Amino acid sequence: MQLVLYRLVYPVLWIISKLPWKLFYGFSTFVFFWVYHVFGYRKKTVTENLRLVFPEKTDAEIKRIRKKFYQHMCDMFLEMIKSMDISNEEMKNRFKVKNIELLHELEQKNENIIILMAHYGSYEWSNVVDIQTNFQAVGIYKKIGNEYFDRLVRRIRARFGSRVVTTKNATKEITLDQQKDGLYMYGLVSDQTPKLHKAKYWTDFMGIKVPTFVGGVVLAKRLDLNVYYLKVEKVKRGFYEATFVPLCENPAAREEGDFSITKQYLRILESQITANPEYYLWTHKRWKHRNANIPQDATVD
Repeated sequence: MQLVLYRLVYPVLWIISKLPWKLFYGFSTFVFFWVYHVFGYRKKTVTENLRLVFPEKTDAEIKRIRKKFYQHMCDMFLEMIKSMDISNEEMKNRFKVKNIELLHELEQKNENIIILMAHYGSYEWSNVVDIQTNFQAVGIYKKIGNEYFDRLVRRIRARFGSRVVTTKNATKEITLDQQKDGLYMYGLVSDQTPKLHKAKYWTDFMGIKVPTFVGGVVLAKRLDLNVYYLKVEKVKRGFYEATFVPLCENPAAREEGDFSITKQYLRILESQITANPEYYLWTHKRWKHRNANIPQDATVD
């Protein structure tokens, strides 16, 4: 059944990837109409999240943000499909890295890095960094249930030379990499909601106390990897700019219970969300554990 579904859907995805940009974004607008106005995909969750985070905003303001978010979301996910066909040069033109020289400096020092990312702007096009450095980019992702679509997503995300590993195998593979020669940079989206039994750190995110994912920072401390945040801003439809923001260049010196790197990451992300909330992925239930009992052995900040 998985294969049948894949064979039915893949030709449609291939055609979408071949569309000229004007038709491509026209199709995205068409998809937005059905997703937002007809099916109302996760509209209740999005509305609840926005009202929770922005209690001071009026219903009209919430609706305006919600609508703009859905327009951006449709663009972003279709842009991932467009990655199947886009050239290296066009990708670099549409996703510009403003301070790529920072990574070149790290290359000279032969230092590996972990890049904390977020469900903001365009995290799907960030793999363009791989064709601009000598680092082997390694993307961490959550495996998809349909094995054929999982292979497709892996292929798309590895389109520019990145290696893709699952969250389940990430710790093992990153640790093994550090025993080899070569330059590595690891990208992982770090604003997910951790499982409650793994929630070791609770802090405010957009003014709400929730458990926070700290896996990337823990690995950075253990393996002494430089930690950076990839700050992505949307310039206009189909165009983004990214900046590498240093978070910590000597994480091994930090104490085990020190979560200041994670806090710094969250504060930068919060400022982006506050400034342009429509570019955050409001469909995921980031605050679902806000009323849960905090374990006694957890760190609360």
